[in-house]
Amino acid sequence: MPLARYAFFFSYASGAWARMINSPGDGTVAVRQLAGSASGSVESAYWMLGTRYGILIADVPDSVSAAALSIAVTSTGAFKNVQTHELLTQQQVSQTLQLAKDAQIYRPPGQQV
Repeated sequence: MPLARYAFFFSYASGAWARMINSPGDGTVAVRQLAGSASGSVESAYWMLGTRYGILIADVPDSVSAAALSIAVTSTGAFKNVQTHELLTQQQVSQTLQLAKDAQIYRPPGQQV
């Protein structure tokens, strides 16, 4: 079964910044271990400036696994905001559009067919 790909956007809490300043290191090591615990893997991690401090792209089995990873990191208190978004391939978008087209048979109550 193919894995689903997710983007995790995150912001650190102020205490996490202080710990990283005093003890810098590669934070992706722990994240790779975490993803592996959910039968997933990390494709890439990037840090950025703005309202979010980083983005992690990871492959995990399903939305339940992605939610579990998000909850696990949020529960540490090191992050003040984590957002999880499933990423779709072009093939998945095409399938989605076809399903939406097929669903156009729906008419709200009171409208004639």
